[in-house]
Amino acid sequence: MSKKYELPEIVNRKAKFNYEFIDTYKAGIVLTGTEIKSVKEGKVNLGDSFCYLRNGEMWIKNLHISLYNFGSYANHEPMRLRKLLLTKREIKRLEGKTKEKGLTIIPYKIFFSDRGLAKIEISLAKGKKSYDKRESIKERDTQKEIQRVKKAVRY
Repeated sequence: MSKKYELPEIVNRKAKFNYEFIDTYKAGIVLTGTEIKSVKEGKVNLGDSFCYLRNGEMWIKNLHISLYNFGSYANHEPMRLRKLLLTKREIKRLEGKTKEKGLTIIPYKIFFSDRGLAKIEISLAKGKKSYDKRESIKERDTQKEIQRVKKAVRY
């Protein structure tokens, strides 16, 4: 019997810190055979990646998927452009929103659907200013302090 293992969920943690999310979408991602195997191993870096529209299609750039260890000559290119699968209505909506000043499309999370398909959660986002980032740090620190106090009161 084959062992079932937990499929990873890859999250871009820097995105929440650097951007304010306005709207999120779930999209399919077109991957080759060795790419999907590397994603299942969790060897993905979303750090510098971004999405853009070209000819009515959504593309993701700078998404680094490491080479598959057991791949042969048919291994994939780690930094290639990858197409995202969205409906026409979603693409039109995103196209209109990205023409507004200061809005961009950021990939936030790669996960697997119930059917085992790789999906990516993208967000329409607005960049945070430095004072917004300081506010986020302050809020996070107060939450940690509250949790620490709650833990001390229990014992």
